Amino acid sequence: MRRRVFDYSFLAFGLLVQVVTYALMPHDSWLSLLSGCLGVCSVCLTAQGNILTFVFGFAQVITYTYLCLTQRFYGEIAINAYYFVTMIYGVYAWRKRLQGETRTVITRRLSWGGASVLLVATVLCSWLAGWLLATYTDDSQPYLDAFTTIPALVAQVLMILVYREHWFIWLAVDVLSVVLWFRAGDWCMTAQYGFWCANCLYGLHRWRSLGISKE
Repeated sequence: MRRRVFDYSFLAFGLLVQVVTYALMPHDSWLSLLSGCLGVCSVCLTAQGNILTFVFGFAQVITYTYLCLTQRFYGEIAINAYYFVTMIYGVYAWRKRLQGETRTVITRRLSWGGASVLLVATVLCSWLAGWLLATYTDDSQPYLDAFTTIPALVAQVLMILVYREHWFIWLAVDVLSVVLWFRAGDWCMTAQYGFWCANCLYGLHRWRSLGISKE
């Protein structure tokens, strides 16, 4: 019961942050507010290991993609198309790993060797993507865009496959995304990613209480 109260309270706090930010920064669009609220619901449900995360995730991807288009964040646009496709598979993958009568999933854990190789490859690919964006597009923040895009691709796969380590990657992505949207002047999106940083810590703690397979 105590955990459920905290879950709902944390979600309510995230939504309140979005509403207050929008009220204080009236030049932000209502779409930023909507996308931020959908994002808060989606990540909180992910932290709980609840399959309903995908319902809000689909809606958030659509609204967020439009916001990225207005800012010319081409890496972010590409990754949101990727999110949409992978979430379709994610519904199937999570349903196969549901625990009993609950909507929560049984998780996995990466080996140290696998995690190390993944980290090095992610950093190198991010740098290459930043160089390509800086050289061949008019991306307004090419390296930040790349370093919030490539690691997110990796984190999304790990999340879909229910590996606990995805939370560490999302935390790095969300910190950089705070900088990205702060520099773009969109305060609702800045607040959303700030809350998402806190949600990563919440998710790390929460997933420790979920079941874990030995595969």
